[in-house]
Amino acid sequence: MQVFKFGGASVKDAEGVINLGHIVATHRANKLLIVVSAMGKTTNLLEQLTLSYFEQRENTFDLLEQAKQYHGNIIRALFDDIHHPVFNEVSNRFVEIEWILEEAPADPYDYLYDQIVSVGELVSTTIVSHYLNHISLPNTWVDARDYIATDNTHREGKVDWQITEARVQRDLQPLLDNQLVVTQGFIGSTSENFTTTLGREGSDYSAAIFAACLNAESVTIWKDVPGVLNADPKWFDKTELIAELSYLDAIELTYYGATVIHPKTIKPLQNKNIPLYVKSFVDIEDSGTQIRDTKGALPIPSFIFKVNQVLISILPKDFSFIVEDNLSDIFRRFHQHKIKVNMMHNSAVSFSVSVDDTGDNVNMLLHDLKTRYEVQHQNGLELITIRHYNQQTVDRVLVDKAIIMELKDSYTCQLLVRKLR
Repeated sequence: MQVFKFGGASVKDAEGVINLGHIVATHRANKLLIVVSAMGKTTNLLEQLTLSYFEQRENTFDLLEQAKQYHGNIIRALFDDIHHPVFNEVSNRFVEIEWILEEAPADPYDYLYDQIVSVGELVSTTIVSHYLNHISLPNTWVDARDYIATDNTHREGKVDWQITEARVQRDLQPLLDNQLVVTQGFIGSTSENFTTTLGREGSDYSAAIFAACLNAESVTIWKDVPGVLNADPKWFDKTELIAELSYLDAIELTYYGATVIHPKTIKPLQNKNIPLYVKSFVDIEDSGTQIRDTKGALPIPSFIFKVNQVLISILPKDFSFIVEDNLSDIFRRFHQHKIKVNMMHNSAVSFSVSVDDTGDNVNMLLHDLKTRYEVQHQNGLELITIRHYNQQTVDRVLVDKAIIMELKDSYTCQLLVRKLR
């Protein structure tokens, strides 16, 4: 049994859905679970809609109409029959959002986010499932929320593995014995049946959850790149494909911010020794990258760039040492405001971190920290991480940049920099 995951870029238009069908058709002899993300930039659009609704702006229904029209255009390009049931089913999915918008917001933002943004995956999989049936690839559409159980941490649901595995093996495994199954990435549900999401770009993680619970033969993530590259093509003109990675190196790359795979994806697969393939949905015959249990070292230096960084420097007001009780309190405040640390450095009297500039919650964190500490911050920085670095690779990334903070160990170099021009 195999798990295929298709991201938003792979189903951004009708041609993408047709291509998905071609890929599935070439593997139809296998037992196959197909996990699909929201189409194109739908998640971004629904995030805008959620914020607009929460703040009661005037453009909320305009954003909803954009989402409807975008998906309507895809459906009309795939199905000639305007009476095909897919039209009504997709329309009913959007009605779930309309019901929410009819009332003034009374629930916390994170809860509303999960109820609204999750509709993107429900719509995309409805379209994909109907299209596969349309081209004689019989399949069953299932709701991932019936299987993936989480706690009540909205926007970052923590999986209850015991319940999830029991549900998957009891109810999903038998379906896969007979036909293809299509389901959603990114979403789960609480014990009260409220929708949760697993974190931004969490569909990769969903595929890994299903694969681990099913003891799958492999997982394949279909991307718009040839596989895992040693750098993001938008940063480097010349990148190299990494044909094979160990689980450890893959975990390290995602930890430092490599975006080709969701950070939580690797560990469930490593636990069950399930190989992960990252392949191109354009050149489907190419071998891509295999991630598996291997002792081989990362063959080439790899570069990870994170822009829009904020350097936060924290000092005790009485200039005492930064010790364990300070650090415990500082990390508690970061966790409370859902701020993830990308780089940190501790000295006797200060603690400095680099974080993503996510807007309001960073500002609230700064305000909170200032109640106990002296706090300084710098915006507009860039964090560069090089795995298996050497001096040549360091020099390569420092052209026209000044180092603000630097950390090195045997394998990894992190450079927080500011552009000089």
